Amino acid sequence: MASRLTGRPVTGARRSSGSPAEVRLDDGTLVMVKRGDGPGAVRAEVAGLRWLAAADAVRVPAVLGHDERWMVTERVPTGSPDPDAALSFGQALARLHAAGAARFGSPPPDGPEDAYIGLAPMRNAPGADWPRWYAEHRVLPYVRGAVDRGTLRPAEATVFERVCARLPELAGPAEPPARLHGDLWNGNVLWGADGEVRLIDPAAHGGHRETDLAMLRLFGCPHLDRVLAGYRQVTPLADGWRDRVALHQLFPLLVHVVLFGRGYAEQALAAAREALTG
Repeated sequence: MASRLTGRPVTGARRSSGSPAEVRLDDGTLVMVKRGDGPGAVRAEVAGLRWLAAADAVRVPAVLGHDERWMVTERVPTGSPDPDAALSFGQALARLHAAGAARFGSPPPDGPEDAYIGLAPMRNAPGADWPRWYAEHRVLPYVRGAVDRGTLRPAEATVFERVCARLPELAGPAEPPARLHGDLWNGNVLWGADGEVRLIDPAAHGGHRETDLAMLRLFGCPHLDRVLAGYRQVTPLADGWRDRVALHQLFPLLVHVVLFGRGYAEQALAAAREALTG
């Protein structure tokens, strides 16, 4: 597969039970070979990586070849999280967001509207108003999906509906669409051995920049205080952003409720209640 997509002979591979797998090309270059998890998944990821790279801000692995089901990217040698790298990452993330998007929900150029966040479908339907778009395309679809699967009770869904009804007042100052990684949890942050951070596995789209930052906090990110310090050196955050972290975490938490079951439902409900109380 790697040979066909890169045009280079393969001389070795590390055995792997899943995806991605590490492969060595004939010149010694190590690459990662990944299979898409659904229709359009590779197209969405390739378009996302290239859109993020085009901002000339945060680094991402180069795409070396792809088809409809498989993609090959450069392998990133990793090191340990470093405070200086965290500061630089925050600065680069601010520049990435400032590169912008056409509208909230806009997919990357050449990317499909029907994309993915992890294994969950994610629709990139453009909208002009962030509160309405966030409710219609990032909260309520996953609430309905969780109720349909029985991982969220119908009575519990009303808590999220209340948040959506109040989003215009909870959302804070209006902001332009930012260029988001879209699935920015710590597992998608690679601390490079060269002291630079790379981002992998994007669910890229136009969105609110606080969503990426809230996702970094959700599952823990090393030296997050330094990341935020670097970010604010480049672009100040709007007043009250800390009070909106739970609001922006609703999206990834509800995705986890849909994908992984009831264990995340209480966490999502707690975030919804926190968003309502500020």
